[in-house]
Amino acid sequence: MSAEQQLAILPAKEVALAVFSAPNGLDPYLQSVREEIDKFNASAPDVKTKKGQDAYRSIAYSLAGSKTKLDSLGKELVAELKDVPKKIDAERKRVRELLSAWQEEVRKPLTDWEAAEQARKDRHVDAVQAIADFALDLSDVTAAVLLESIASVEAVKMGEHWEEFEADAARTKDQVLDKLRATLATRQKYEAEQAELVRLRAEAEAQAQRDRDAEIARVAAEQARIQAEQRAQAERDAAARREQELLDQAAAAQRATEQAARDAEAAVERHRLQLELQAEQAERHAAQAKADQLAAEQRAEQERLASIRRQEEAVERARLDEVARANAAADEILRQQQERQADVAHKSKILGEAKQALIGMNISEELAKAIVLKIARGEVPNVSIQF
Repeated sequence: MSAEQQLAILPAKEVALAVFSAPNGLDPYLQSVREEIDKFNASAPDVKTKKGQDAYRSIAYSLAGSKTKLDSLGKELVAELKDVPKKIDAERKRVRELLSAWQEEVRKPLTDWEAAEQARKDRHVDAVQAIADFALDLSDVTAAVLLESIASVEAVKMGEHWEEFEADAARTKDQVLDKLRATLATRQKYEAEQAELVRLRAEAEAQAQRDRDAEIARVAAEQARIQAEQRAQAERDAAARREQELLDQAAAAQRATEQAARDAEAAVERHRLQLELQAEQAERHAAQAKADQLAAEQRAEQERLASIRRQEEAVERARLDEVARANAAADEILRQQQERQADVAHKSKILGEAKQALIGMNISEELAKAIVLKIARGEVPNVSIQF
């Protein structure tokens, strides 16, 4: 006897009114149904097999048929006997609720298995989508971030744990890696070009600064040389004037001596000694003038060396300034990378909240996720997500 024949038990037409009118009048019939359910549960088939699943569906269907037939019989009695509708309706309601509860009870293993199976599939679908998400919105993503994404995708292992989704996961992984690697090559070329432009600008600025420093040093050295030469020439002219004055004085003294010789021999001797003293003084003055000239030349050389040191210090300051500018540029690049990463995390959070809101409206997680992604990609007209 089939499950449907065992469960679809109806009271005879001639006693139906008495059965439905009596309190719990259908209990004997329901008891026979319960016995069949208990027998089924006692040897419940394997819900993981096709045969077992069909058996669960069959007995649940039989219970639904019994519920429908008993309820229909009661409805017929209500239609025929208007004086007992409340009793019949109460019994109908009790039978419906009891059989519905039994239907849920007997189908629960299958329902639980189907829910677990759907959850398992959803986990695989989410895992495949997580791989695909690495290839979403790659505009302005740095080479460093792309390398991290490639490493993350490459780290995803294929194997039996993917079950029937392994082929889909492997195909998605290959597609995402192809896209990430192509984007990485383009980004690395762009960043190399930008780095080269920065380097060339830095070199040009450094060369210009070196040229300016060299010109400043050359002008300073030239001015120092001219000033040193002017001072030396002035000192030579002064020494020459002093020497000439001494010569003039010596000549005058000599003339005085010649004149005095006529007066007294003693005066001549005295003047001779005086002239010798003056000659010695003139020699000392000439030596002093030479020493002053040498000191001036030494001062000019010291000024030239100081100018070279100032030039070297200016070049070093320019180099340190360039290093500071390069560090500032690197810090700015890092800050922009962090901002982009924060933006990606923020968008993922907003999309997750939108998906959860849809799930709260009794929409499946897979469908909710698909809807959110379509809106985020701008594929739903007049609808958008505010980030």
